[in-house]
Amino acid sequence: MIYLYDDYAGTHSTALAAAYHLKKLPMDRQLTKEEILNVDYFNQLTKADFGKIFFHGVDEDGNSVYTIGRKRNKLVIPALENLCLLLQDAYHQHEKIIFSNTSPTVPLAMTLGGFFSRGLGIDFIGVPLLVLGAKQCCKDIVQVVEYTKQIGKSTDKKVVVLENKTFK
Repeated sequence: MIYLYDDYAGTHSTALAAAYHLKKLPMDRQLTKEEILNVDYFNQLTKADFGKIFFHGVDEDGNSVYTIGRKRNKLVIPALENLCLLLQDAYHQHEKIIFSNTSPTVPLAMTLGGFFSRGLGIDFIGVPLLVLGAKQCCKDIVQVVEYTKQIGKSTDKKVVVLENKTFK
């Protein structure tokens, strides 16, 4: 199975989701600043990375975990979904693919932090806001990851797209 977490930039909530999914972060408490800032790809991607798919690792069940930043483009995930279905049918593949949107978990502090840090390059304002936002949303991201894994294990569909809108 393949899990792909998506959001606007692919460098904040998706990076945290991938780290939680891979058990690189504790799920039972609020994260420290150091834990947040040491997450792979957290606040490290640039505008040139939009649309690129990043591999984060393999989970305890042997499933690959990826992330993507789709910007505001609502067509990226449906296009990837259709491409996956086409390739699965053409090549008789049976690998399930689960797309999971982490955007609904993102609080205002993280949005502003990403804008200042990644958008404007003003880290002394952006990074503290990103850390605050990550602390605010970590429980929601854990819930998204748990739900995503549950759907992955229980569905028979080849490709599933989870919007996760209940987290706002």
